[in-house]
Amino acid sequence: QVQLVESGGGLVQAGGSLRLSCAASGRTLSIWRMGWHRQAPGKGRELMSAVNWNGGGTFYEDSVKGRFTISGDRAKNTVYLQMNSLTPEDTAVYYCAARSGTSRDYWGQGTQVTVSS
Repeated sequence: QVQLVESGGGLVQAGGSLRLSCAASGRTLSIWRMGWHRQAPGKGRELMSAVNWNGGGTFYEDSVKGRFTISGDRAKNTVYLQMNSLTPEDTAVYYCAARSGTSRDYWGQGTQVTVSS
């Protein structure tokens, strides 16, 4: 089992920044990819960004390219999401996810990000 704990959400004005953190514990050696999804009210959960531990490849959804930066500390089993130039459309619950070598996904409890106009 893998446990994920997120932190860093909150309320910010449009144009502001937030940094999310996600710390993994448990069977972390099985993880090969970590990422951030978000779910806005009335919408489905979408993958925003991810990083592969092997090779360091990253993924960004088009709407966050150039504004969000994902990074990770493999030694600490922690992934970060630096979010800049936030807009009200970024308001959502952000979930950390980890994928194991068996393609099993683990989820954090979610952290609320609210961007006011």
